[in-house]
Amino acid sequence: MDSTDPATSAPLLGEPLPIELMNTVWADRDGAHDAIADPDGAVAWLRAVGPRVTPSAPEVGAWLDAEQPAGVEETAARLRGLRDALRRLAAEATEDSRPDAQSAFATRDAALAALNEACRATPVWATLHWPSGGDPTRIVRTGGAAGQAVVAMLAGQAVDLFTGDLRPQMRACLAPGCVLYFVKQHPRREWCSAGCGNRARVARHYRRHRVTKTDPES
Repeated sequence: MDSTDPATSAPLLGEPLPIELMNTVWADRDGAHDAIADPDGAVAWLRAVGPRVTPSAPEVGAWLDAEQPAGVEETAARLRGLRDALRRLAAEATEDSRPDAQSAFATRDAALAALNEACRATPVWATLHWPSGGDPTRIVRTGGAAGQAVVAMLAGQAVDLFTGDLRPQMRACLAPGCVLYFVKQHPRREWCSAGCGNRARVARHYRRHRVTKTDPES
């Protein structure tokens, strides 16, 4: 893991936001970690990525800015459920067979149901604001709890990801011990980060060196 925000322990690698959510499950030498395992972690991650959530609604912004946002336990649970569904769908898209990266969802159908439920959990709509003497602006509103709405917005972005041009470029990072996903936006990119690339090269060198030393004909 090479890049983090001080507000969250999750890696933030500049990936599409649904992939950043998938990557709240990450691993290092100390084992596997879940950056949104508790309400504090979930809110910290949402605050770190808040400006990237689209569409944005004033109610959601105010909720994220609150010292003690309401309903954080439910929001954290919803966020983890969405994350696990997306990881199962990403495994399907990337043919990911990494044992340590397996999602809590056993089937694609179950993951799809969870994603679609998250999308429709909270109504979100656009309104037109046009003050006298000013320019018209678009303001998004939500009729549900703000924490629930932000999860629904993330779910909507995930639908766009899986139905858009980036899905064929989605990859599972196959560096030793990594459980992250990324989008291969450069032909030569093979890893989620430079750190994973270095670890993969070291592991490859070690395997070659070991084979050379153990080869009876060498």
